[in-house]
Amino acid sequence: MSESGHSQPGLYERRRRWNRDKEMGHQSLSGPGRDRDYVPWDRDRDRRDPVDEPVGTMMQKTPIILAKPPAERSKGAPTPTPTPAPTAAPAIEKPIVLMKSREESKGLAGATETSAQPPAAAAKVEKEGQRPTQPVYQIQNRGMGSTAPSGVMDPVVGQAKLLAPEKMKHSIKLVDDQMNWCDSAIEYLLDQTDVLVVGVLGLQGTGKSMVMSLLSANQPEEDQRTYVFRTQSQEIKERGGNQTSGIDFFITQERIIFLDTQPILSPSILDHLINNDRKLPPEYNLPHTYVEMQSLQIAAFLFTVCHVVIVVQDWFTDLSLYRFLQTAEMVKPSTPSPSHESSGTSGSDEGTEYYPHIVFLLNKAKRENFCPRNLKQMHLVTDKIMMHSHLKYKGTLSMLECNIFPGLPQSYLDTEVNLFLLPFMDTDTDDALPRAAPGSGPLFSLLPGYKGHPSFQSLIAKLRSQIMSMSRPQLSHTILTEKNWFHYAARIWDGVKKSSALSEYSRLLA
Repeated sequence: MSESGHSQPGLYERRRRWNRDKEMGHQSLSGPGRDRDYVPWDRDRDRRDPVDEPVGTMMQKTPIILAKPPAERSKGAPTPTPTPAPTAAPAIEKPIVLMKSREESKGLAGATETSAQPPAAAAKVEKEGQRPTQPVYQIQNRGMGSTAPSGVMDPVVGQAKLLAPEKMKHSIKLVDDQMNWCDSAIEYLLDQTDVLVVGVLGLQGTGKSMVMSLLSANQPEEDQRTYVFRTQSQEIKERGGNQTSGIDFFITQERIIFLDTQPILSPSILDHLINNDRKLPPEYNLPHTYVEMQSLQIAAFLFTVCHVVIVVQDWFTDLSLYRFLQTAEMVKPSTPSPSHESSGTSGSDEGTEYYPHIVFLLNKAKRENFCPRNLKQMHLVTDKIMMHSHLKYKGTLSMLECNIFPGLPQSYLDTEVNLFLLPFMDTDTDDALPRAAPGSGPLFSLLPGYKGHPSFQSLIAKLRSQIMSMSRPQLSHTILTEKNWFHYAARIWDGVKKSSALSEYSRLLA
């Protein structure tokens, strides 16, 4: 006991530590700082600070237990109280749960054990190369019914993907007689870009619908009442009427779109407007102005959305028809330019504007029209009339390459334009052909009569082959699918009806 009546805990602790360090010797692992000499106890210092010494001494001696060797630390250390965290240790020692086969892991017990593993065990197994993968059948059944078995495609869906588009049996309206756009043609179109668009222009009664039917789906020997584009009946011919009104649409299985149009500058349409007192739009004052503007709208529309435009005429030649074509070219809508191009670029620039191929078809041609001398004159006259036009009127169709004139060389025509001749379809009958004289001998009486040209069937087949093999230039700044072409054509038709150039031209006509 001290003079103050208190015990001296500092002295007791120092002596007990000194005896223990002496027994351990140099086996301490706490470093060289532990091998120090014994310092005598200062009674006066303890008397001055009786409370600080035990606290500081206890805080400094705490690392002594941690510095023991592993053998003595396991003997002397108290058993730690178990905590909830180490309970998951057995699961760590069994990572084999994730390494089970897919069939075994489908069970409920396997799924429960897998989900109970900590992230450390999952990471260890992932490093070993075992990673969960998505079943293959889920990828194969993507987009199919949920009730379909794995790896088996629904036959209804599979057949729907492989079926060809519906085949058209007759034409439908693209633009009706009121010059309104129709949306029924979109049902027959696909999302593919390999498409050819062929349009036709011509005066009334020249055979536009018959030519388009023979080029698309029909044969000359078939009944004309079954043609995809309805032709003039005998009754309509007798009263001088027209069969087609607006624009008719037909697409073949070869993905070729044919557009049949009403006659341009038609007298029957003008007569119908006058006699039936049809109310004209407010922007047109006279019926003949309205008929001409309708024709220009159709021609300008075809010049913008077609790859090939066939101009049908039944005699050579009408200068007013060429003047009409040049006017339609003048008021044709400009090709839409890409958005990244500058707006200051002229829309009428030949390098950026689109112009289709023009084919001049002389229908109901006579035998003298097939004479090489007359054929050369027709090519020369057509070239002189169209020499200032941007339309592609030469270089894409040739009658000499079709072996129609076997004796004529390729250099016979100085400038060969896209001109093709078709005779009367009724001239192929045996009664219409002249026969050899009865006294000319049995051999000559068996020979067919001289026609001066190949048969109508062979000529229409050659014309179809050349038109279908024409190049398909890009209509706009982007590649169009069939459905994109339909929406593009609808926008062009709306722009044609609201064209300021056509409105100004109509005002000048009035």
